[in-house]
Amino acid sequence: MDRLLQAEGKKLDVQKMIEERKSKKSVGRLVEKVIPIFLLLCASVSVFTTAGILFTLLRESIGFFSTVSLIDFYTGTNWSPWTDHFGVAPLIGGTLLITIVAAVVAVPIGLMSAIFLSEYAGSRTRRTIKPILEVLAGIPTVVYGFFALTFVTPILQSFIPDLGIFNALSAGIVVGVMIIPMIASLSEDAMNSVPNSLREGAYGLGSTKLEVVFKVVLPAALSGIIASVVLAVSRAIGETMIVTIAAGATPSLTMNPMESVQTMTAFIVQAATGDTSFGSTIYYSLYAVGMTLFILTLAMNLLAQYISRKFREEY
Repeated sequence: MDRLLQAEGKKLDVQKMIEERKSKKSVGRLVEKVIPIFLLLCASVSVFTTAGILFTLLRESIGFFSTVSLIDFYTGTNWSPWTDHFGVAPLIGGTLLITIVAAVVAVPIGLMSAIFLSEYAGSRTRRTIKPILEVLAGIPTVVYGFFALTFVTPILQSFIPDLGIFNALSAGIVVGVMIIPMIASLSEDAMNSVPNSLREGAYGLGSTKLEVVFKVVLPAALSGIIASVVLAVSRAIGETMIVTIAAGATPSLTMNPMESVQTMTAFIVQAATGDTSFGSTIYYSLYAVGMTLFILTLAMNLLAQYISRKFREEY
């Protein structure tokens, strides 16, 4: 009798185990079906956000270009919206001037930092320096702006007496400092992805450390390095607070970095925080300038993707 009871108990335990496994399998199948949908929704947020921004810019820009000629807007050299002069060339020129100065500062420093961290620094040194370098990316840009205005500009004035308090040079230098971590981090990742077998082969042929870096590692990581530079330059084009505080608000078409300039983002801040009435031409010009800025940054990102695909090395 006891054996029969034990056998029945074992059967019940086995049935419970089978039912539990079935329930776990059903839950697992449900999770496998739900998770991809959830991930798709998360991925769609960025797509819908971009589409919404683009729709808003296009809708309001059409209202602006119904009043102002598209040709006059992009070819005019006088930007004074409060006197009905809407030639955006000075804003584009100021934006590009700041970007060029920033690139001159950031590209060599960022690239040399990446080479040191990837090829020369020991693991302990890398763990110490890299977080400190990346702290620069977390500093608020408004702090960078006042740093440029109150620290960098006075230093530059000691070497350039005629330099004004608002100028493109100090703003561009500080924007360059801001984007150094992006170039250094992404370039270092590209160099670390180069197989060690290439380095060892070059050393086996008698190459020096410097020759390995410049003749093997850099050419192999060229696509990632160029993509990092293009993305950093794109970030510099869209910078707002540094140029608003340090570069001034003079929309002049010049390539002299010692003069005050106004960028597209600085104008957007100026007009958005001023007495701009809703529905006016100046109000719609905000979106036209924003659309121009969107096209520039989109072109830079597409260029980075093209370069990354064109020069990518697969090992």
